[in-house]
Amino acid sequence: MRARGYMADGALRLAAKILILAWACACPGAWAQAAPDKEHRVKAVFLFNFAQFVQWPDSAFAGPEEPLVVGILGTDPFDAYMDEVVRGEKANKRPIIVKRCRKIEEAKACHVLFVSNSEMPRVETILAALKSRPVLTVGESEILYRHGGMVSFVTEGGRIRLKINLEAVQGSSLTVSSKLLRLADVTAPPRD
Repeated sequence: MRARGYMADGALRLAAKILILAWACACPGAWAQAAPDKEHRVKAVFLFNFAQFVQWPDSAFAGPEEPLVVGILGTDPFDAYMDEVVRGEKANKRPIIVKRCRKIEEAKACHVLFVSNSEMPRVETILAALKSRPVLTVGESEILYRHGGMVSFVTEGGRIRLKINLEAVQGSSLTVSSKLLRLADVTAPPRD
């Protein structure tokens, strides 16, 4: 019975975040001038949800109290909105925090890593440094996906879709929920 209550609480928090996102999209003047565009607000909520639907090995954390870190490498398209999305939230009883990274060494401590488009010129170096590490690499560029990134946001017909490179995910000892896989295009990226 406790598990159901926990899931219901999680579902309520997720529903509240979706309602807030819908309100934010409908009322663009309600946010500070520095707020990210609608597309990046949606992507921020996706990044939060990845923390809910991906399982990391115990070895990815120094201890049971260590937070789950959502990192942003390079130019931050989310501004403070990403911090708002995760404020007070947990994933598998771990608090979720946001970390902005300038160097790849900083990004190695992240669990979810959004690789900004500003970093695409060095994407091969970034992904090589994270290879076999339990870091879910996410981006909005086909370049990241083609070089072995795990999740790419793709905009088609005004809608944001996900592409998941399951081979890359499994090579990093991560487990993606079937619920998330159902929402995505799960294929191997073409080799260059």
